[in-house]
Amino acid sequence: MSEDVLSQGEIDALLSAISSGEMDADELKEQEKEEKKIRDYDFKRALRFSKDQIRGLTRVHENFARLLTSFFAGQLRTYADITVASVDQVPYEEFIRSMPQRTILNIFSVDPLEGRIMYEVNPNIAYAVLDRTLGGKGQGINKVENLTEIESRIMSRFFERAFETLEEAWESLVEIDLTLEEFEVNPQFIQMVSPNETVVIVSLNVTVGDSSGMINICIPHMVLEPIISKLSVHYWMQNESSKSNPEDYQHLSKTLTKVDVESKVILGESDISIEEFLHLDEDDVIMLGQKIDEPLTMYVNDEPKFHVQPGKSKRQMAVQILGEIRGDEDE
Repeated sequence: MSEDVLSQGEIDALLSAISSGEMDADELKEQEKEEKKIRDYDFKRALRFSKDQIRGLTRVHENFARLLTSFFAGQLRTYADITVASVDQVPYEEFIRSMPQRTILNIFSVDPLEGRIMYEVNPNIAYAVLDRTLGGKGQGINKVENLTEIESRIMSRFFERAFETLEEAWESLVEIDLTLEEFEVNPQFIQMVSPNETVVIVSLNVTVGDSSGMINICIPHMVLEPIISKLSVHYWMQNESSKSNPEDYQHLSKTLTKVDVESKVILGESDISIEEFLHLDEDDVIMLGQKIDEPLTMYVNDEPKFHVQPGKSKRQMAVQILGEIRGDEDE
């Protein structure tokens, strides 16, 4: 915030006025308090989502970005990286003005929720996807104004399948069914909500091969209103705690007890040279480094777990456990 800086002459005049009684210092303090109580508020930019709810949306779409990365990499057979750049709330009119005159727009319905959501794909990314789909190297260009019907069809089918991964990402909030309703290149032809309606804009950084750009997801407030209570940290904590119950724990414990593990006991070890090994013959004796009065080590999945002593049980070779080997992590 910028502040007015007084010159030395103005400071001297102010001090002189206070000293002579022309200006009361207490009145200045009261005036300053009243000025601090007043601040500008733009009703066109009304914030309808709390910071906690924005963080909840960020968590959901970070998962969506991971799912989308896997889809892009698998379908295009090239390097892909998608991350959440930002999650903001702005008026719908401001979002439309911020977009280029020609871009790739995908409009989806989100049954059973009301309203529609919009995906704006940077042309550089859209053409990299198209080029890669048609067998090219994935070069990104921008010729949206000359988009052919075949190119539009290929793009719309690819992005329809790609953005359906949002259904899986939103499962923790609500089960939705995404359906592509419109594919457009001119933002002015799209009017999803009123200009002053608050929308959430999720911006994703996208890299496909050597091309990079942005994908912006526009979610109107009316779409999120029925599930807005599920975006808070309290809901997430409550949801996580409800997942763990005694029945699940017992079932998991019972399943784990049936897992097979490999156990072995090392009787002893010895170091010999290659020459000695090559000249080994029948009745030769190799001295082990294990003393007869010291316990042996029992390994479970190659991890030392118990001290044991050798013996027999029902004419079978066996070991008796003397104690447990506890490491730093166990302690």
